[in-house]
Amino acid sequence: MDAITLLKNDHKTVERLFKQFEKAEKADDDKTKAEVVDKIIAELSVHAAIEEQVFYPAIREAVPDTEDTVLEGLEEHHIVKWTLSELEGMTPDHERFDAKVTVLIESVRHHVEEEEAELFPEVRQALGRKRLGEIGERLEKAKETAPSRPQPKAPDTPPGNLPTGKKKKKVAAASS
Repeated sequence: MDAITLLKNDHKTVERLFKQFEKAEKADDDKTKAEVVDKIIAELSVHAAIEEQVFYPAIREAVPDTEDTVLEGLEEHHIVKWTLSELEGMTPDHERFDAKVTVLIESVRHHVEEEEAELFPEVRQALGRKRLGEIGERLEKAKETAPSRPQPKAPDTPPGNLPTGKKKKKVAAASS
């Protein structure tokens, strides 16, 4: 799957979750809202991580004209990750829960609209099918190790945002 198709599929998944939240909000269904927000947190955390680890660095290098759009995207991710981290510990009965999710949804929809209308067409034209396929494979692989929880304080550009690789085995303390 090419990179743009993969990222657009992620966008569609998140949009479906947004609609589920909006439906639950109208029905005043706190249990569903909480479940949907947990899924939104996981989906957006992984999506932001793979864009920051793989997609943005690749296009910054290959398509220099996208620099300003990528930097704006990183700032939008930054705001989204902070909002996700605040939602992570919040329950639907909190007075600002619905408002916070609504602002998150508006922010992400704006981000998606800009990516799909401006960035993706420019990148598709510049890179072509083969290169986008290679980046898509790297994105899929990155999903395997991407964090499913928001990490707003973590670096959002390589090399600081790259997974460290294999997980270290726990070593039992030696007894004396």
